[in-house]
Amino acid sequence: MTMRIGQGFDVHAFGAGDHVMLGGVRVPHFRGVLAHSDGDVVLHALCDAMLGALALGDIGRHFPPSDPQWKDADSRAFVRHCMALLAERGWRVGNLDVTVICERPKVGPHVPAMRQCIAADLGIDVDAVSIKATTSESLGFTGRGEGIAAQAICLLLRDADARADA
Repeated sequence: MTMRIGQGFDVHAFGAGDHVMLGGVRVPHFRGVLAHSDGDVVLHALCDAMLGALALGDIGRHFPPSDPQWKDADSRAFVRHCMALLAERGWRVGNLDVTVICERPKVGPHVPAMRQCIAADLGIDVDAVSIKATTSESLGFTGRGEGIAAQAICLLLRDADARADA
């Protein structure tokens, strides 16, 4: 078994709106995020982790914010693209761990739905998807309620007899 690990990070400032997207789940909030796509920091960090493990750059390289086709895009499409890249190269997701960093919205009540959504999109067991949340103890931009961030780490697996050149 061959393994690779990738890590990702994403951040968005809060702006006008009535919800944020987190892990493919619409989370009610008195603010939205400023983003070209739907601004799902969980899925963006996850995509960066998967792309990083494959040494294929970052989410901005694959979905440039300057490209109008990604305006208001559902970030689950980004995850599907990353999964296709993994599959083409003989890789699969072993597990992932995501931490959401914000004072608000409260993430905990939405974690089960986020885990289910991500597991379904990745084709893995929900037990392989970890989502946690933390605050920054009122410090920095997240502590002041100016935005939201997420970091992710992802383990990729490939059977030893899979494509060696991938």
